[in-house]
Amino acid sequence: MTSRSVLFDLDGKVAVVTGASGVLGGAIARGLAAAGARVGLLARRRDRLDDLAESLGDSALALEADVLDTAQLERARATVLAHWGRVDALVNAAGGNVAAATVGERSFFELSAAALDEVVRLNFHGTVLPTQVFGAVMATSADATGHTRSIVNVSSLAAQRALTRVVGYGAAKAAVENLTRWLAVELAPHSVRVNAVAPGFFLGEQNRALLLDESGALTERGERILAATPASRFGEPHEVAGTVIWLCSDAASFVTGVVVPIDGGFNAFSGI
Repeated sequence: MTSRSVLFDLDGKVAVVTGASGVLGGAIARGLAAAGARVGLLARRRDRLDDLAESLGDSALALEADVLDTAQLERARATVLAHWGRVDALVNAAGGNVAAATVGERSFFELSAAALDEVVRLNFHGTVLPTQVFGAVMATSADATGHTRSIVNVSSLAAQRALTRVVGYGAAKAAVENLTRWLAVELAPHSVRVNAVAPGFFLGEQNRALLLDESGALTERGERILAATPASRFGEPHEVAGTVIWLCSDAASFVTGVVVPIDGGFNAFSGI
């Protein structure tokens, strides 16, 4: 029987995390590095990437690139291969909401097609393109040890439950989950596993004003969310990182095509 430390060990593995300058992406990158992986930090904001890379030392590499630009992604892939010669894991954490694709100040009937296209491009295309670029290397390179490689997509509980306001974002993340299952089947013969995590409510730059007021107290929306969350709190970024580490490790070697909720029980609760 393999020891627990070996099962979850990522020593010698090379991972690329898109959206690494964000709260969840950064926490995932730090978690993978702590588990022993060398991590390519990919995002558009170079200053944040450099700060994160410096904090992780020799185990990290800053990769300035837009997930919607194939040429930039290919240059980032070439940099990773030049430094480390392989890619074992890809975490697609880039994404987010687009204010113009939400309902609130405008009705559903007033939403523009351009805004919906933008949020779908950011979340769905922003997952497809990195998977094509980095996944091509993962699917064609041989691993003499027989270990599988792993792609982890970041979805959202909004993909499975109807949440007010975020119509475009929820639809885009639902597409990511369908893609996850499709890729799991497509890439299984190449020893590449594909799974997703679906975070619940975590405080970040984009949603802080919706969940907390200027004093730090809960807004009405924040109160409703916690009332529907059995754990009675928002999630912590490292709690997403732990699940991603598992999905990238040999402990999950027979796990593919699943979406793991990380939501404090929100998706399980009927509200009664």
